[in-house]
Amino acid sequence: MPTVSTRRVVITGMGAISPLGVGAAALWQGLREGRSAIGPLQHPDAGRLRVKVAAQVPASFDPAAHIDERTLPLLDRTSEFALHAAREAVAQSGVDFAGDGLGARTAVIVGTGVGGETTQDEQSRRLYGENAQRAHPLTIVRLMTNASASQISIAYSLHGPTYAVASACASANHAIIQAAQLIRYGLADAAVTGGTEACLTYGALKAWEAMRVLADDTCRPFSANRHGLVLGEGAGIFVLESLEHAQARGATILAELAGTGMSADASDIVMPSAEGAAAAMRQALDEAELNPGDVDYINAHGTGTPANDVTETRAIRLAFGAQADRLAVSSTKSMHGHALGASGALELVAAIGALRDSVVPPTANLDQVDPACDLDYVPNVAREMPVRAVLSNSFAFGGLNAVLALKRAS
Repeated sequence: MPTVSTRRVVITGMGAISPLGVGAAALWQGLREGRSAIGPLQHPDAGRLRVKVAAQVPASFDPAAHIDERTLPLLDRTSEFALHAAREAVAQSGVDFAGDGLGARTAVIVGTGVGGETTQDEQSRRLYGENAQRAHPLTIVRLMTNASASQISIAYSLHGPTYAVASACASANHAIIQAAQLIRYGLADAAVTGGTEACLTYGALKAWEAMRVLADDTCRPFSANRHGLVLGEGAGIFVLESLEHAQARGATILAELAGTGMSADASDIVMPSAEGAAAAMRQALDEAELNPGDVDYINAHGTGTPANDVTETRAIRLAFGAQADRLAVSSTKSMHGHALGASGALELVAAIGALRDSVVPPTANLDQVDPACDLDYVPNVAREMPVRAVLSNSFAFGGLNAVLALKRAS
């Protein structure tokens, strides 16, 4: 078995469901086009909410068309998204989990910020609003945070380490990092990993309203007229393998997950720290053996809030120094919204697309220059350019930072 220092991790499959459509290809095509999926909130209780916009998975998505009828009653919307994205990722990878005992050496790690929120909201409504005397008997198996990971494990008979990661908006990146480390350290040969979220419930929306960080029209990262984030939903799931395993079976390698970085600000529960974010970026660069000048694109956390965008700009300058001015930086949340624990997974699709197609997706809705946000944010239109290496940033409430560094497949 390869030593820790030489065991490389690659991505061989990806799947997604997002506000831009069903499938990773639909997500990437929408991002390349600079097309925003943010629109009027479609919700039965919309009239009781101040939130007026969201980025929602198309109503045409029918989980019954993709998921076995015996499994469907066990699933919250979060798990429906995850299973659908996992099916696409596994199919693209062409991996045979039954062959050579790979199922015993495959991990499943899925990030989610809030878990089965739809189930939680529905049952709370019944118990407190309708005075029901009992909850639905499948409530626990639907709402538990690990449900998505466990359902994927069951679907593909995967017996490796299987668990959930919950670290708010950094959940997907933290899950992907955990999966990569298991492979890097020889504890698994493959992993199914990513993030999923379905958080557009009445209770969750009212809670976000109370924080006063939501935009009332659209998401405008790094623009001087930005005034908040827009909530989204969806899932992104990936197949990771050791390079040796992927090469041995002749797999198509989408990208190398060359480095990762994690840090905690340890300062404030909601206010981000430039120093903490910069530390995670530096770690990712170091592990990937990349110099700042080797990176061409950063998929930014870029929430569109006044605090995040200025702080992230400062963090990039701290991590990259003079090289920051030559970077292309964009926030795809301007198009697919902020899917909380799934955001990093949707953004990894964008990072892989940028590497493979040499196209950097834009920051949509960027129409006013903010002097405090002084990097190249690829405003409004995608850019064709050489892309050798990419960072993808996720920063979360709680001061949690998780960064992925990707290289072109070689």
